[in-house]
Amino acid sequence: MDKNVTMKILGIGNAIVDVICKVDENFIKKNKLNKGTMKLIFDIKEFQTMLSNLNIEKTISGGSVANSIVGLSQLGNRVGFIGKVSDDKLGNKYEEGLKSEKVDYFYMKKKEELPTGTCLILVTPDSERTMCTFLGTAGKINESDVDVDVVTSSEMIFLEGYLWDEGDPKKAFEKAIKNANKVAMSLSDQFCVDRHKPHFLDLVKNKVDITFANEQEMISLIEAKNFNEVIDFVKNLKKLVVITRGEKGAISIFGDEVTENGVKENLNIKDLTGAGDLFAAGYLHGYIKNLTTLECLNKGREMSSKIIQQIGARL
Repeated sequence: MDKNVTMKILGIGNAIVDVICKVDENFIKKNKLNKGTMKLIFDIKEFQTMLSNLNIEKTISGGSVANSIVGLSQLGNRVGFIGKVSDDKLGNKYEEGLKSEKVDYFYMKKKEELPTGTCLILVTPDSERTMCTFLGTAGKINESDVDVDVVTSSEMIFLEGYLWDEGDPKKAFEKAIKNANKVAMSLSDQFCVDRHKPHFLDLVKNKVDITFANEQEMISLIEAKNFNEVIDFVKNLKKLVVITRGEKGAISIFGDEVTENGVKENLNIKDLTGAGDLFAAGYLHGYIKNLTTLECLNKGREMSSKIIQQIGARL
């Protein structure tokens, strides 16, 4: 990459291949899954058994921040991604998926002990999605996977809460933050917030410039009784926090500047996968183009409205 060319946004996240499957309610119950949430599976045998009982609709390169980065690329921005895959069939598929979307992929894959990360996205008839993720080698990202030159030549880095874990991923996170010009982060998932609450709170308060979250994640993060407490907390932070609120639309808070927008009506919702990822893409696109806060929120809404009317997390 030419040193003088500045990349707009560099995403750092879990490189995961999404495997989308339609299932009935019974499958969710039978496998003791908590509908609408993401479950981490650590045992490869358990994961392979579950996969063997499914009919696969489609396979797409995924990962939360990677989905946002692809959305930003589709909007015409120069973007890159760092995420760890293994040199295997899914790893190759992953890399091809990013290249076809004109995303610069800053990672040299090699044979790893663990296979490339995979996420089973189980879509029930009500279009709710339940995810089972086997992180594989994606969860083993470490400091040496983060190239400082790439970080410093990007206007902003975008991190996902899913990536944060004690040990190597935490060190990779810290290295990226320390060298970044500006840091945006998505809290990813309520269980993720619950697992890492004190760390996430520290990140949001002290290390991140822009935080993306949904209402539940923020309430959980600060153990608020209601949403007004969240608003008060964020106002005092004096940092940009953007919160999606389902059918109430989204809200952007920076100090005393509070901006809200509603939702688009009458959408033909097929699958909620990627709604938050694409919302963040739209918002960040507006942000780097210096649009007004309301225009940023609306661009986020436009992108997320498109994605939920199709299957999968990539437009």
